[in-house]
Amino acid sequence: MRSFLVADFEEVVEGKVTDVYFERAKEVLDKEGLSDTNVVAEVHSYSLPRGYEWAILAGVNDVVAMLEGKPVDVYSMPEGTLFRPIQPVMNIEGPYTAFCVFETALLGALRHATSVATKAARCKRAAGDKQVIFFGARSVHPSITPLVDRAAFIGGCDGISNVYGAKVLGLTPIGTIPHSLIVVFGDQVKAWKAFDKHMPPEIPRIALCDTWFDERVEALMAAESLGARLYGVRFDTPGSRRGDMRRIVEETKWALKIKGYEHVKVIVSGGIDEESITRLRDVADGFGVGTAIAFPPSIDLSMDIVEVNGEPKSKRGKLPGKKQVYRCWSCFKDYMTPASQQLDKCPSCGSSLEPMLKPLLLNGKLVAELKEPKEIRSYVLKQLKLLDASLARA
Repeated sequence: MRSFLVADFEEVVEGKVTDVYFERAKEVLDKEGLSDTNVVAEVHSYSLPRGYEWAILAGVNDVVAMLEGKPVDVYSMPEGTLFRPIQPVMNIEGPYTAFCVFETALLGALRHATSVATKAARCKRAAGDKQVIFFGARSVHPSITPLVDRAAFIGGCDGISNVYGAKVLGLTPIGTIPHSLIVVFGDQVKAWKAFDKHMPPEIPRIALCDTWFDERVEALMAAESLGARLYGVRFDTPGSRRGDMRRIVEETKWALKIKGYEHVKVIVSGGIDEESITRLRDVADGFGVGTAIAFPPSIDLSMDIVEVNGEPKSKRGKLPGKKQVYRCWSCFKDYMTPASQQLDKCPSCGSSLEPMLKPLLLNGKLVAELKEPKEIRSYVLKQLKLLDASLARA
């Protein structure tokens, strides 16, 4: 029987998906009688991609799956938390040999999900109140589609197009029509009318308008074909045929307006990134983003020991000692301190502070509530608003 070349759940949670040097380190410590050496290991990112000043933590649920039942304590920022460079997002405490072989898989889960969620948040922030739909399932291996869809959604995307990913997340998939439907019909109008005829009324009628003719021309054709039933048009023009998309959208909306179709929305997709969203957000009504979110710049989270048997100790370039991060929700500032130093009031505004590294697993037992994707997404969007407000005050 054929199968995809992917690790299954049991192989991951048994620590088999690891780099060989962690297996060898464990073997050496066991044979030297150092199996019980207690450490604090910290997950952090000391540098972010160029132009990034913050990131969105994601993948915490997978860490729970890997370490639940192991003799370790895990303190973590809640999933969806906006964090900044150097800040620890997670601490793992316990015998090093109890969790060392999980470092590879743990960091892979956190880095991948965090990178996707961060890019999604940047795109949504750029779009403001305009809709951002994730079309990126075709950019990744199908076996990890739900993982990537989840990270994109909690990062801020308003919806996802993939049927299975949406099912897992409890969402309704969002999408229009593919070029292939129009090509098979051989006629745009026939394809749009057939879609309108057979799709349930609750599905928005959004016509793909760039298959053969100019975008403005096809948009008017769609509006004349479907009239008031047409919700919007989507431009997915390939780069080889694309001019100034802002001018194309402006021209199309003007032409629709003077013909009495001002209600028709214009959705732009195809090679869309946060930079193009920023250029188009005041003229376009929504965006479909795929590869830019599915293959984002990497948020390079790493794990480093910062304490050994209670003594602050780390490799050079990393700050030794267990830490805590306190957040002021009033001015949206963070303060990192040694874990032994409690900070109650914000030095900037005097408001109460919240410790952000919270118990997640205690002796391997889950002690925190794992939030649902919709709740995590709301948390992310709240922080993006607070971030903008804090920058406006600066």
